Amino acid sequence: MRTSLSRLLILLAVLGLAFAAGCGGGGGEKKAEELKSIKLGFVIPITGDIPKVGESSRQAAEMLREEIAAAGGVEVGGVKLPVEFLYEDNESKAESAVSAALKLIEQNKVLGIIGPQASKQAIPAGEVANANKTPMISPWSTNPATTLNRPYVFRACFLDPFQGPVAAKFATEEFGATKAAVLFDIASDYPKGLAEYFKKAWEDIHGAGSVVAFETFTTKDQDFSAQLTKIANTGADVLFVPQYYSEVALIVPQARRAGFDKPILGSDSWGSAELMSLCGDACRGLYFTTHYAAAGATGATKDFIEKFSAKYGYVPDDVAALTWDATRMMLEAITATGGLKGSLPEMREQIRASLASIEQFDGITGSMRFDAEGDPIKCAVVVKISDEGEFTFFKSVCP
Repeated sequence: MRTSLSRLLILLAVLGLAFAAGCGGGGGEKKAEELKSIKLGFVIPITGDIPKVGESSRQAAEMLREEIAAAGGVEVGGVKLPVEFLYEDNESKAESAVSAALKLIEQNKVLGIIGPQASKQAIPAGEVANANKTPMISPWSTNPATTLNRPYVFRACFLDPFQGPVAAKFATEEFGATKAAVLFDIASDYPKGLAEYFKKAWEDIHGAGSVVAFETFTTKDQDFSAQLTKIANTGADVLFVPQYYSEVALIVPQARRAGFDKPILGSDSWGSAELMSLCGDACRGLYFTTHYAAAGATGATKDFIEKFSAKYGYVPDDVAALTWDATRMMLEAITATGGLKGSLPEMREQIRASLASIEQFDGITGSMRFDAEGDPIKCAVVVKISDEGEFTFFKSVCP
């Protein structure tokens, strides 16, 4: 019931703002405006279930903003302009992400939006951004629905239809596994979608019935003992857990207590800097698919890690790295317009067109280019959690 009500509120918000814009709402946005600054909005989870995601997103953005300010601004049409970053809390809720996006678009009049991070918030916020023709880049949302048929919505990360098969192939080759179990939150877009892609890929390799357990729970659950006991009794060779780091810290120790002593494999949502402080020894030696590995990084990636670590006192996670890339990509697209002109809607359209025409972007999470849906074509990384608790590079898998 709550989900249905949330979807209704989201639909009404999208339709309401689109109607207002069509009737000349928004304080005369159709008039030509003088651009005095580059104003971007960030829709991130400052509170809620994954606050570390919001914290590292904001920290990466602020570090970039300070570097830009020190350089005198961003050059647009031969003029250097200051940047303004506005942060809105989506509270890890879909309806709050919609409200935050609407506020940034209508009240704050941003040129573009960075975020949301999680697919559960990025999908409805992307609907709002696209309906109101405002360019948006999600750094971390891997669900295909975020960008599907939305020309104003882009992302900086690979997709779950790629990540699922990568995880399945890796577990097959690395562990010699032939039978897999999956445990996931059925009420959340990201884990549900990725679990289904993994299951299909696994059965494509090993045949029907080779996923011997496909167990579910619901958001906010903390006791997984019934599902994990069932999984332990199936004889599965590997357990795939495509959940957020806060849930992983509960699931992995409970799996061991339930008697599951085989490898446990994760996804990019494991990559928070807080995972090891929450999970501890139970997560050492495990693997997960993700966007970059901090340990052993070189070049611009190493420079970013060193600056971030010195400033904030910890190694940046993949969310921080992807936020850095997404924000830089938006700013580079703005610069590439050669000068924003006309009304705010016209400027937003110029930025969208510039993003869509990017041939190659060399980010700290890898080199990428966009396909027709606004999705980057880029490589995935398999990370091993070392005995010291570091996220170390194990192998790279490219499309």
